[in-house]
Amino acid sequence: MKTLWAPWRMDYLRGDVDSVTGCLFCINIEKPPSEENLIIYKGDHTIVMLNKYPYSSGHLLIAPIMHLSSIDELSEAAVTELAVLSQVCVKTLRREYNPEGFNIGVNIGAAAGAGVPDHVHMHVLPRWSGDTNFMTSISETRVLPEEIGVTYIKLHKTFGQIVDE
Repeated sequence: MKTLWAPWRMDYLRGDVDSVTGCLFCINIEKPPSEENLIIYKGDHTIVMLNKYPYSSGHLLIAPIMHLSSIDELSEAAVTELAVLSQVCVKTLRREYNPEGFNIGVNIGAAAGAGVPDHVHMHVLPRWSGDTNFMTSISETRVLPEEIGVTYIKLHKTFGQIVDE
């Protein structure tokens, strides 16, 4: 029998997470990319960052710099950059993790499942067969095989290489 240790998840499971004052995207917009704020890349109109509470290792978020609640409010330039960066996210995740598939989506509004309904953002999730197992379905717990700091270092480096290609 193998033992999986994920002690860093306990704060999240208990609900003892740092409460963020203000929008989780906006409080980091002016900061340069860093492991502390989980921003992987900052473009002219959008940022790419790791999800602090991911569904799978490598779960990325792409958010516009402008605090807007719906994709139809974004400028054409922001939508274009969001689309291009979604491709870069997929290429980066393929290169680092070689997932079997991806979920890519935008949840607009609380009724659609948006965790941050006032600031529209796109999710890019790498997926593998069997990554939803009994831990997720019965225990409502996800087991991630890699610490978020390690994920950040890998993806930040590779993302920059792909952008420069």
